[in-house]
Amino acid sequence: MAIKQLSETLINQIAAGEVIERPASAAKELIENAIDAGATRIEIATAGGGKALLRVSDNGSGMEEADLELAVRRHCTSKISDTLEDIRTLGFRGEALPSIASVARLSIASRRTGAAGGTEIAVAGGKVLHLRPAAANPGTIVEVRDLFFATPARLKFLKTERAEAAAITEVVKRMAIAFPQVRFVLSGSDRSTLEFPATGNDHLARMAQVLGADFKDNAIALDAMREDVGLTGFAGVPTFNRGNSAHQYAFVNGRPVQDKLILSAIRGAYAETIPSGRYPVAVLSLTVDPALVDVNVHPAKSDVRFRDPGLVRGLIVGAIREALVREGDRAATTGADGMLRAFTAGRSGFQPGWRPSPAAAPWTPETSPSRPYERTATAGGYGFTERSQAAFDGLAMPTARAEAAQPIEPMRAEEPSRFPLGAARAQLHENYIVAQTENGLVIVDQHAAHERLVFEAMRKALHSKRLSSQVLLIPEIVDLPEEDCDRLMAFAEELGELGLAVERFGPGAIAVRETPAMLGEVDAQGLIRQLADEIAEWDTASGLAAKLEYVAATMACHGSVRSGRRLRPEEMNALLRQMEATPGSGQCNHGRPTYIELKLSDIERLFGRS
Repeated sequence: MAIKQLSETLINQIAAGEVIERPASAAKELIENAIDAGATRIEIATAGGGKALLRVSDNGSGMEEADLELAVRRHCTSKISDTLEDIRTLGFRGEALPSIASVARLSIASRRTGAAGGTEIAVAGGKVLHLRPAAANPGTIVEVRDLFFATPARLKFLKTERAEAAAITEVVKRMAIAFPQVRFVLSGSDRSTLEFPATGNDHLARMAQVLGADFKDNAIALDAMREDVGLTGFAGVPTFNRGNSAHQYAFVNGRPVQDKLILSAIRGAYAETIPSGRYPVAVLSLTVDPALVDVNVHPAKSDVRFRDPGLVRGLIVGAIREALVREGDRAATTGADGMLRAFTAGRSGFQPGWRPSPAAAPWTPETSPSRPYERTATAGGYGFTERSQAAFDGLAMPTARAEAAQPIEPMRAEEPSRFPLGAARAQLHENYIVAQTENGLVIVDQHAAHERLVFEAMRKALHSKRLSSQVLLIPEIVDLPEEDCDRLMAFAEELGELGLAVERFGPGAIAVRETPAMLGEVDAQGLIRQLADEIAEWDTASGLAAKLEYVAATMACHGSVRSGRRLRPEEMNALLRQMEATPGSGQCNHGRPTYIELKLSDIERLFGRS
């Protein structure tokens, strides 16, 4: 078959398939053009999810008649000259307007600042209908109607009007965060009006407009530099998390991007602080020399490629982790709000003669999700179960009343004001420590808190020396499939650094001869089996060295104070003091909060005293 030159209209329609995937893509391109034109006010109107109507109005510099005529032609732009090494604008390819015009009905009315009048051009399906003078305010109005009418097959792949309208909203939010000095208004027959007033240089105020007022109270400022790359922005405390990654925003030289490298770095920075299935809230802005980043990877310009990706990833992970160590241990304000709502709901539902539902089983240590790891009689012990705790029967009976005990140091009235987490006053259900602070109270999950303390101690030891271990009088023999034994023995040296000494014991068994001393009595059977499963999931023998912290977290979980164990007042206070001195103690290794704080003013509100 002979090769032939495609028509200009078909070329534009092919290009539109890459640039304009949906109405939100068109909205993004038009908003970028408005910002590049210096607009300080941008109004977006939609109908039918952007398929029937998409109108973007701005007060930018505007265009003259000659500019309009060229603007609807491919690869005509005022934003670059002869090189792609120094791109400082959002748009630069010169494809957006001709791509839109080839698949929709496009009209542009524009007036340059200071000009006597404006000009309008109309294009439908790639054909120019007219170019004529028009009454217009300074700036530009771009109107797109009947998107994809010229390529109806594309309409079948679009989502519902509501979904398409939501995608446009997300585009506007990203642009609003990136440019707080611009006022954005989003309206239309398919939505309620959304307005983001300009906040000037106050980026956090704009983020609060988009992400909610709670973000302002739960955000940690970021400001870091490594070589020629700068990072600013805000990262939410770990306990302030969401059910998806939609609240993670990244910008490179002011350009909103959805880059996998950046999202992966955010996920890595919050490792062991966010529960599985939950996502942190973060807004990151990277400043890079334009010559060191390629924004021309894809026509949609949402992906970028860094010359030194390792440098960028290391900067993000290091800056966020440093911020979390500095300020990330505080409880999210939403935790107290949720507690207040729970109390209020329970109070409003109270009636005289109320009885609990018979279907609701009472809480017991044995049925708790955090119950002790059981050991069989043949395994040599019972961990934290009642049988192993029988040795303590000869001691004085513990009590939840702190004043009834005889602590080593007398409790002073001013003690709560001395410590951020206050002084222990009670233990509830043998699992939760209630502490009084200077201006409220704190409820601590003893198992989650101790698990984090053990993990941090193991992680610290990893970077200094081999962890001390305790030799088992009788080695623990763990029967495993031969392939699991092979995987474990491949990492015997690394496990030894953590104080866990293992060796081969026949073709299908592992002998555990030493366990980490800081774990005390540990379920070696359960620990070895879980480690074998995790190593198999990684599917590589070279990954354990980089995952030693994850192994340490697993081991810490097996050696923590369990739910159902009674603690004496001095033990509870010692736990609180350790938490205050340990970075990251606000979350357990699985990312769940270790404590919730309730201010005295919140308690008074519950009783109507404020």
